Amino acid sequence: MKLWRLGVCAALIGTLFAFQRPFREYPGVEYRLGEIPLPPDYKVQAEWTFARLMYPPNSNRGGGGRRFGGYGGMGAGFGRGYGGGFDWTNGNSIWTQDFPRADRHFSQAVRRLTRLAVRSVEQPVNLDEGDVYDWPWLYSVQVGHWALTDKQVASMREYLLRGGFLMADDFWNEYDWEVFQSTMKRVFPDRQIVDLPNDSGIFHSVYDLTDRYQVASQGSVNRGVTFKCEPCPARWRGIYDEKGRVVVAATFQSDVGDSWEWADAPTYPAESAALGIRIGIDYIIYSMTH
Repeated sequence: MKLWRLGVCAALIGTLFAFQRPFREYPGVEYRLGEIPLPPDYKVQAEWTFARLMYPPNSNRGGGGRRFGGYGGMGAGFGRGYGGGFDWTNGNSIWTQDFPRADRHFSQAVRRLTRLAVRSVEQPVNLDEGDVYDWPWLYSVQVGHWALTDKQVASMREYLLRGGFLMADDFWNEYDWEVFQSTMKRVFPDRQIVDLPNDSGIFHSVYDLTDRYQVASQGSVNRGVTFKCEPCPARWRGIYDEKGRVVVAATFQSDVGDSWEWADAPTYPAESAALGIRIGIDYIIYSMTH
């Protein structure tokens, strides 16, 4: 009987992998296509993959290369995909911030620090293509710059209602917050974004992270601070479903993505790298166990 069940399970997993969209590389706002080498096992499937949300940018945020203080863009150059005139579905847009270096660094960390079988490369996910349900944990960067369509909002709502989890990261100041808040109000008109309490299970699924602090961006570190705006203290916020499960976790006014991207850089503070990696792992394990 046990062997039969294992056979069925293997068949189901094989079927799931068969319907998942294949891995594809994209150029980013910081790194040229192929600048970050593919790991040798990039074709190997696994039980967890870093899924990164692709999204159309808000054209009101300035398409002409607007920069926030201290960004150390590499390769392709920062800011090309902020506004209109770019095909965001082919990369070179703000959803690629820190991509793919952060994704692959963090995937390595999850491999080393958990028992999860982790794919070595990321999976960009377009809500218009319908495969978002294959990825239980979804990461979105710079959500103060997104402009989700009504169709994408509906897909996001369905994804979260089916048990998906969204981590929203690296957005700062009142304008970014209003963009994010108004979008989530379209996703869940009847639910509020709240401050997550220290005793929330999401901060204790692997690591006990009661003492949290602002996770610095690399550009801010270069300027001798941890923040991109002032005053802008770190806020840890989220949205609960009707069963009390956190389905959206927002690291507002912290740059967790940079903590993954620059974790191996001598100039990046170890305390930010340590918290950023632990926060990400806690969110992953929470999303897979709740």
